[in-house]
Amino acid sequence: MKVSAFLLFASVTSGVFAQDVDKDILNWYNGKKPGMETEKAYKLVKKKTSETVVVAIIDSGIDIEHEDLQGRIWVNEDEIPGNGIDDDNNGYIDDIHGWNFLGNSKGENANAIRLEKTRIYAKLRAKYGMDEVCLNSDEEVKEYELYLKVKEEVESERAEAEMTLQYYKEQLPGMIKMVPMMVGQKLGKTDYTQADLDKWKVKPGSQDAQMKRLAGMILDGSLEKQIEKGVEHFENQLNVYLNPDFNGREIVGDNPDDFNDTNYGNNDVEGPDAFHGTHVGGIVGAVRGNGIGGDGVADNVRLMSLRAVPDGDEFDKDIALAIRYAVDNGAQIINMSFGKAYSPHSKEVYEAFAYADSKGVLLVHAAGNDNKNIDEEPNYPTSMYEFQDKKLDHFLTIGASTRYAKDEELAASFSNYGKDGVDVFAPGLEIYNTVPQSDYAAIQGTSMACPMVAGAAAFLKSYFPELSMKEIKDVLLASATVYRGELHVKPGGESMDPALKSDMVDFGTLSVTGGVINLKNAVKMCMEMGK
Repeated sequence: MKVSAFLLFASVTSGVFAQDVDKDILNWYNGKKPGMETEKAYKLVKKKTSETVVVAIIDSGIDIEHEDLQGRIWVNEDEIPGNGIDDDNNGYIDDIHGWNFLGNSKGENANAIRLEKTRIYAKLRAKYGMDEVCLNSDEEVKEYELYLKVKEEVESERAEAEMTLQYYKEQLPGMIKMVPMMVGQKLGKTDYTQADLDKWKVKPGSQDAQMKRLAGMILDGSLEKQIEKGVEHFENQLNVYLNPDFNGREIVGDNPDDFNDTNYGNNDVEGPDAFHGTHVGGIVGAVRGNGIGGDGVADNVRLMSLRAVPDGDEFDKDIALAIRYAVDNGAQIINMSFGKAYSPHSKEVYEAFAYADSKGVLLVHAAGNDNKNIDEEPNYPTSMYEFQDKKLDHFLTIGASTRYAKDEELAASFSNYGKDGVDVFAPGLEIYNTVPQSDYAAIQGTSMACPMVAGAAAFLKSYFPELSMKEIKDVLLASATVYRGELHVKPGGESMDPALKSDMVDFGTLSVTGGVINLKNAVKMCMEMGK
């Protein structure tokens, strides 16, 4: 591996916590374009009253005790807390704030889980992992082809992870030791300080600029932490995500392939790692205007926590059951900030989607973070399966946008896209909001863009309750700020020299609408519909 590969990894910021928040990123997503103009939307409805909207968050769990989510957590009024009885006869005991589909009745929780392709590989390896294979039907031929595909993917990714881990542990430390000496030669002193580095004038993008950055990270200790994170990441790849012999779900005790086996889980809606879900929930509905953290998009919501997304790939069964739970227990909007490359039970997941669609519940799904065209390579669950005749009326797929429209970088570099598969973009970079233990962080992903739209839909339903969720969905798409015809760096493209235009595309080709959610425009459209 080249040094430049490490520099790319080291430059990624995993989170900017409360004490480090930059005023430029605080609530930018609720501000003026390319934000969603949320604040202007609230000014337009200041004389209107609102109704409470329930938004289900299917995710890793939510810290329901977070200081900035107080009064925003859904409560099942028909259930008596702690009596061990299913008072409302919905099949779930003591489900006060939602349900945890990754636990057991003893209160134990699963968290680290293999990728779906690894699970498929492990399952089919028992059938086809031999020297001679006899295929007796077209179905077996198709299954064997799938086995060969996932086998190649898993084994090649394991080999790459092993090589990279060795680089992090053995080669990189020695290379890093050379940085102080090289920087010292440039500065004319070996006992330099951060002040000395600040005075060093370097050309952006040059090797000197990279050394200056590394030297600063060595001084403040962040480089060592980045290396530790790198080692941890690739060890997890080998020991968990790409390990066919690891079964992290075993503790749950159910059969994940049997959709009739529903007697599992517990009411621990936070779980062992609610970082992702708490951030997502905060984007939808963190308390507005209280001067702490970032503001949520919607001001009158209740968040239903459905823990079904582990550290790894989610199970189709958990997602399908979580959707049905949300619908049956009053959710009007379901946020789905998750995705994966394979879905062995896609029909069962689709049937759950169709059930929500029939009940008028809006499903909002993140497009994914692989900077790929999901019209060509689906990110599951998808809005359009091969067995579907048409898209569901209540389904949205969301790409991630940035605050850098003027720099021709409106589409986030990591975001998936698709002229048919992605409906609209929403802010998903440098999003500062809630994380567990009443803390805050700025993170990024289509996982953050997705709750922007769920929150926008909740806002509209709250202030315009007479509108159906289908009408609200149509309004959100029709009122988006359109950037069709504008050239921006394509997700995954190089932005070092936009003037070359080599990786520039019409932003309008990246989604159905070619736009970014605009709540102010949506409110105006809803008002016109009311007239």
